[in-house]
Amino acid sequence: MSTPVPKSPGWLDWYAQPSEPAFTLPPGTVDTHCHVFGPQAEFPFAPERKYTPCDAGREQLLALHDHLGVSRRVIVQATCHGADNTAMVDAVRASGGRARGIATVRPDITDAELRRLHEAGVRGVRFNFLKRLVDAAPKDDLAAVAARIAPLGWHVVLYFESADLPGLESFFASLPTPLVIDHMGRPDVTRPAEGPEFSRFLRFVDRNDVWVKVSCPERLSRTGPAALNGERHAYTDVVPFGRRAVEEFPDRVLWGTDWPHPNLTDHMPDDGLLVDHVPLVATTPEQRHKLLVANPTRLYWPGEGA
Repeated sequence: MSTPVPKSPGWLDWYAQPSEPAFTLPPGTVDTHCHVFGPQAEFPFAPERKYTPCDAGREQLLALHDHLGVSRRVIVQATCHGADNTAMVDAVRASGGRARGIATVRPDITDAELRRLHEAGVRGVRFNFLKRLVDAAPKDDLAAVAARIAPLGWHVVLYFESADLPGLESFFASLPTPLVIDHMGRPDVTRPAEGPEFSRFLRFVDRNDVWVKVSCPERLSRTGPAALNGERHAYTDVVPFGRRAVEEFPDRVLWGTDWPHPNLTDHMPDDGLLVDHVPLVATTPEQRHKLLVANPTRLYWPGEGA
């Protein structure tokens, strides 16, 4: 056990009493983007971390998913834990097969450790290119990691700012694994969804073996969580981007909550409201089933059918 370190100044804790969603998630829904933080007394945060969050453990994540109607989850290694995947693996192992994991690994990881992670339920690694979260993302090291995980059938999850895609596109295309893009490549939602920037991103998706997470409207939005005409229609400026991704790539889109929503500074989202964002971007029952159930099942539990 370690002595807890105080949270970063101004840190916003996750929303403890999410509302009841108006939209009912279909059976088998998968949250493909969520995290666990600690609890740090049991799972200390990495010394090199850029932030110190609140505790947000596996029990709280499961309680949220039970409230929302989420059946299974993909737990993405949080940057506050660095390359120590212990907390994430603990949460995946405790799920009874209802979770998969996305790890952070270094090029010198042993084959035995990769096998251990695979047996625990890990199915990918995350490459983070956000300068505010990582000091550097050396491409040679990342390419070496991708080569190591490819024989396991894992994929690479990519997190980057939309403005940086032109300089990263050729590197991404060279990786020998499927790719999963966080949060639609973080588009600038003040620009048109039909404009050249988001169109370039979608063409990159079209040309490569890429899946897209239609997630984090609260992180992308400029209009914020205000309801529209009294309805539960929040983050409306993000809707055209999500809808376009779902319509153009219905078989390669995924959904996630991003709980417990790290590093937000202006507001903490109501996860019930995030569920109600889903039918705004996936407007038909078929689109919703693919986004929430069929696609993530095919990627993370292949062979099960959905």
